[in-house]
Amino acid sequence: MWEGLGLQVFLMCLGAMLCSAVAASAPLEHSHHRRLSLHRHRERTGKEGQVLHRSKRGWVWNQFFVIEEYTGPDPVLVGRLHSDVDAGDGNCKYILSGEGAGTIFVIDDKTGNIHATKTLDREEQAQYTLTAQAVDRATNKPLEPPSEFIVKVQDINDNPPEFLHGPYYARVPEMSNVGTSVMQVTATDADDPTYGNSARLVYSILQGQPYFSVEPQTGIIRTALPNMDREARQEYDVVIQAKDMGGHMGGLSGTTEVKITLTDVNDNPPKFPQSVYSMSVSEDKVSGEEVGRLKAKDPDLGENGLVSYRFIEGDGMTVFEITTDTDTREGVIKLRKPVDFETKRAYTLRVEASNTHVDPRFIAWGPYKDTATVKVMVEDADEPPAFMETSYSFEVEENAPDGTAVGRVHAKDTDVANNPVRYMIPRYTDVEQFFSVGPEDGIIKTTRPLDRETLPWHNISVSATEIGGHHQDTKVRVNIKVKDVNDNAPEFATQNEILVHCIPPPKRRHFKGPSILCTYSTSAPLLFTTDSTASIYVTRRGFSRMTQDVYFLPIEINDNGIPPMSSTNTLTIRVCSCDSKDTILSCNVEPYILPAGLSTGALIAILACIVILLAIVVLFVALRRQKKEPLIVFEEEDIRENIITYDDEGGGEEDTEAFDIATLQNPDGANGFLPRKDIKPELQYPMRPGGGPVANSVDVDDFIKTRINDADSDPTAPPYDSIQIYGYEGRGSIAGSLSSLESVTTDSDLDYDYLQSWGPRFKKLADLYGTKDSADDNS
Repeated sequence: MWEGLGLQVFLMCLGAMLCSAVAASAPLEHSHHRRLSLHRHRERTGKEGQVLHRSKRGWVWNQFFVIEEYTGPDPVLVGRLHSDVDAGDGNCKYILSGEGAGTIFVIDDKTGNIHATKTLDREEQAQYTLTAQAVDRATNKPLEPPSEFIVKVQDINDNPPEFLHGPYYARVPEMSNVGTSVMQVTATDADDPTYGNSARLVYSILQGQPYFSVEPQTGIIRTALPNMDREARQEYDVVIQAKDMGGHMGGLSGTTEVKITLTDVNDNPPKFPQSVYSMSVSEDKVSGEEVGRLKAKDPDLGENGLVSYRFIEGDGMTVFEITTDTDTREGVIKLRKPVDFETKRAYTLRVEASNTHVDPRFIAWGPYKDTATVKVMVEDADEPPAFMETSYSFEVEENAPDGTAVGRVHAKDTDVANNPVRYMIPRYTDVEQFFSVGPEDGIIKTTRPLDRETLPWHNISVSATEIGGHHQDTKVRVNIKVKDVNDNAPEFATQNEILVHCIPPPKRRHFKGPSILCTYSTSAPLLFTTDSTASIYVTRRGFSRMTQDVYFLPIEINDNGIPPMSSTNTLTIRVCSCDSKDTILSCNVEPYILPAGLSTGALIAILACIVILLAIVVLFVALRRQKKEPLIVFEEEDIRENIITYDDEGGGEEDTEAFDIATLQNPDGANGFLPRKDIKPELQYPMRPGGGPVANSVDVDDFIKTRINDADSDPTAPPYDSIQIYGYEGRGSIAGSLSSLESVTTDSDLDYDYLQSWGPRFKKLADLYGTKDSADDNS
């Protein structure tokens, strides 16, 4: 690519040098660099009658050209400026201004030659606008007006084509027809498209044949080979070249890579790797368990490779079922119902695998399905015994003797070995153990008489276990109905009383018997019915409650069962009181000793007396409360406002004078008899032997124990939670009784001076009463 560029640059530089030499010898006649002539504008004036001539144009305008990318040793001559006023004496000075003046372009101010001092690139700037002017060298005054001209950079093929968006990725369906468009690639060239063939591109394929091709002018890539199969090859790497100069020798080129992927279509049917599949299943498997798997291979992708399975024929179509695993695309064979090794040991099935989605374009390549044979072998397993029936129902009469046969259950081993079976009743189904079962024959018997009225049904289970096997058991439900026998005598349904008036008209009363057909027998007239009821008639008109208020009528009841049962029940008939209009007043028991016939006035008088008595009692109680006064009343302040504190607790164990046990002793009890004050016993029992008077030195603990023993041995003593009353405070105290109960009946004329001699323990009491006495005396 760069070799062609160097050759072009060399040829153009050689041509430029030749042109410069010719322009130097004849600057006004060279055709490549057109000259610029400078003429003065003159206005010729003459006398009258002279013809005025039009001034000639001073500048001849044209364009200059310079080749880009020139890399010679000397500056490139662009052109030469010359003015008509320049006499060649050096007084004319040429000035250049504009784009690149002084940097890119320089001018010889004496000769007017313009040179390019730098290498120019058309792709950076295609042209430059400059201004030329001739001035007087001495005065710098313009000799001619300024004029503009353009220097154009002449293009050379120095830029190769480029693919700006590569690398490219494309997709095309497999099995596409020849010429199917894949994609279009486009390259750009920075050279001038209006000058020569530098920017004229041609596309070609360097890699990817014979599968793909490219259009030279447009860059469209198309398929070039029919029946390209994705399953054989999915990806292709294609290299596309773009070359300028119309593809001729010496042109520059650029390449790009295109990755083309074949997309999948459903052009392959499913195929089983083998024609026969063998599987096995144990007879102890339950419905829904997996038997085996098989898979038909389909190299297509996505929905094009989806496969569905189904049974089309075979002797196990009702025993097995097949489904599709969407993740693994396998056909899963499962049990629809359990198999039995002893009944059938092998099954043969025909399985078909087919595509779910079929492409109509390739339907002629079908059929898109395949078949295979599946053989399923049934394996023997040690199964539990099987009962001949799913459940059993038996009947037995109530009150049947022990050991009565109820029925028989039967189970057998379904395996080839046909081992014997043992029976038992699980205890949790017959907690009270009403029944037993023969371990070998399966006969169910009663263990005690049954009562239908207590439990009419018994629901138990019987378990059968194979002897000698893996001890697997099977249970069956057994429902036993207890049949009724006539073992209950009839009774009254209710025990209600029958009420009759004291003087009623003849009528009958109904009463309910048991809910079976009964026969009633009594001395009174009865009316029998078929709905287990009977009617009783009254044979006389008058009854007196004073004579007899309740009658007990025995009635014998017989049923019609086999054998017949009978019982005697007592019917209670109560006589009710009534008034003269035969209205029932009362049927309850009344005290007959009360006087009858009290009038309303007598009842009002009795109530008035009771009210008067209650008023007198209330008045008496109120007067008694008003007479109560405090024993000691102070003039200065109420006694209730004074708080008296006693801090003396006694002398402890050493204080022998603080307490004397003799004060708690009742002198009357020394005689051996303790009178009770809470009750009045009919008989007085003597004191238990050995109980004598207690000495003054007796311990308090012994004293209390003695009193407890006396109370325990006394049969007239109250219960333990009774309140014992002690009304005696003791005798012989030096201070006497401190009780103020008797002081309410006497005047407060007591002398409390003796309290001063009682010691410090009674000091506050002595000061209290002494102060009061002194106050009274002073008054």
